Amino acid sequence: MMKTMLKLLGYLAIAVVCAGALAASAYYVFDPKFSNGSKAAAGKGQAAEKGHDDHDEGVKLTDAQIAAAGIEMLTAGPRELRDILRLNGMIQPSQEALVKVTPRFPGVIRSMRKRLGDKVKKDEVLATIESNQSLTTYELKAPIDGTVIDRDGTLGEFAAEARPLFTIADLSTMWIDFAVYRRDFARVRVGDAVSIDVGDGGLPIEAKIDYVSPIGTSDTQSSIARAVVANDGRLRPGLFVDGRVVLSARPVDVAVRTSAIQTLEGKTVVFVRDGDAFAAREVELGGRDADWIEVTFGLLAGDVYAAKNSFVIKAEIGKGSTSHDH
Repeated sequence: MMKTMLKLLGYLAIAVVCAGALAASAYYVFDPKFSNGSKAAAGKGQAAEKGHDDHDEGVKLTDAQIAAAGIEMLTAGPRELRDILRLNGMIQPSQEALVKVTPRFPGVIRSMRKRLGDKVKKDEVLATIESNQSLTTYELKAPIDGTVIDRDGTLGEFAAEARPLFTIADLSTMWIDFAVYRRDFARVRVGDAVSIDVGDGGLPIEAKIDYVSPIGTSDTQSSIARAVVANDGRLRPGLFVDGRVVLSARPVDVAVRTSAIQTLEGKTVVFVRDGDAFAAREVELGGRDADWIEVTFGLLAGDVYAAKNSFVIKAEIGKGSTSHDH
């Protein structure tokens, strides 16, 4: 009898354990939390697989094809993102190294020895004038080393004491005067960095704002911010330039040209060169300025990417996808 009771108790225990296991299985299968989680996990796996396939899409281009398409190749890396204020400026001779040369005595001009644009040395003869008072000829000499930037007189003409015959300027240092409108007065300060595009195809000239005028100009309703720049021959008085005043700067670890960013199948991508092919690399973006944009995920410093005309690669990938579908 005792043995029979023990056997029944054992069967009962096994039954309880099996029932519990079945209940747990049913809870896991039918409970929405677990079923949705399983679907989400499966969806993520499919998305990851699909994303992997998207990143594997690419196109091969030779160096000759890259050059013909005008695709600019740059290397991703650290960069300063800058808050920029664009200003229009004009090149002026430094007024601190400019002299107007007038006759000492009124008289008739007997010779004009220097022309517009000539370089002169201090005490070099510029002209000779016959004095009306003594009827003797005296020499008009250059007071400084420099360049003749203005000449107002001809042979045989009467020269008066109040009228300059020559203007001489030392062009080794130039003033770049930028027009700042009243809405930006508070933004531009002495010491701000400014990048000056001369418009000759050369690199910008990096300088600083040396002077901000406290006085406005009535006809333009603007004020002057001035940079004093050493002249290597690129700066000529009277020409216009473009300036970019750096109001603030923030360093980032990886940045690319804004023109490199494309959208492919709803994803933000950069086309990265790997060997002889370009692959679409999905990226996450951060801050930006007028020319550069931060990449927070998807690129490493040192990656070579298509910066200019990257849309050409996008079009080639699109052609490949179309032909594959057909």
